[in-house]
Amino acid sequence: MAASLLSLSTFSFLLVTLFTPVLIWGLRSLRLTQPIRAELPPDHQAKRGTPLMAGMILLVGVAVSLSFYPKPLVLFLCATFLLFSLIGFADDFKKAAFQDPNGISGRTKLVFQFAFTGILLFVLMRTFSIGPELRLTDALSLPIPALLYILAMVLFIVGTANAINFTDGLDGLLINVSIPTYFFFFMISDHPEVKLFCLIMIGCLLGLLIYNLYPARAFMGDTGSLAIGGSLSFLAVVEKVELLIPVLFSVYLVEQFSVILQVWYYKRTKLRLFRMAPIHYHFSLKYGWSENKIVMVFGFISWASALVSWLYWYVFMS
Repeated sequence: MAASLLSLSTFSFLLVTLFTPVLIWGLRSLRLTQPIRAELPPDHQAKRGTPLMAGMILLVGVAVSLSFYPKPLVLFLCATFLLFSLIGFADDFKKAAFQDPNGISGRTKLVFQFAFTGILLFVLMRTFSIGPELRLTDALSLPIPALLYILAMVLFIVGTANAINFTDGLDGLLINVSIPTYFFFFMISDHPEVKLFCLIMIGCLLGLLIYNLYPARAFMGDTGSLAIGGSLSFLAVVEKVELLIPVLFSVYLVEQFSVILQVWYYKRTKLRLFRMAPIHYHFSLKYGWSENKIVMVFGFISWASALVSWLYWYVFMS
């Protein structure tokens, strides 16, 4: 089983590595490029014209997963990835086609995210017997009223998906931070379908990373980042490790809360708490960190978070 999983991951890596240049050429030919917000630093302004929506290539991983292991749970995980990717694609397409940095409205994105999340969560609970409870240890779970659990999980999934989306702001950042999270789910899962999906996604992300490292030849856009956010959020629910989210998703949550705090502080004081939010821009503008340094540090924190989460899971949940 391990050999076949590794082979499929390698296969997906090779597919993405080989076909991403074709996708980049197509996006550039259609002039579907990234508009840059005026308030971003000069080094980001230089990225104007970089092809957007390269996250579409990650759907190769979905296709590979379904082709080789078309089981219900694989189908569900692929559906989460695809539906959130569609929302991101609509946003990216408006940005690229009309050179509008704002894309579709935040309200529109949230409406679709809540709708898709509600439907997917209903399917998950009915089809795979995911109970309304918070797992604390292997022997102890905290029962939660079904309606309260559903509302909490919908808010958690949408919020976490957007937190992960906020992390996609520097070349290679989200990929470097997401790979440890997928690897954590690969390590802890007893479901062959989850192991397959995670390992194939890691292969795809490594293939895309070749073209997304600084200086990026293409950006994955919300097409990729929202899909990653949706799938990782649902994986936490499938594996019943919601308790570990503050640690496992620490980088994503810090990115999101930096934006929330920035807005809250500015409304109260008319001053900025950070030079710019999300917080990865703060390290660049205030401390002069290079993109590569920020990506390396945040990636290290993500690996450390995954390790700490795995240790808790191994001691108390396995």
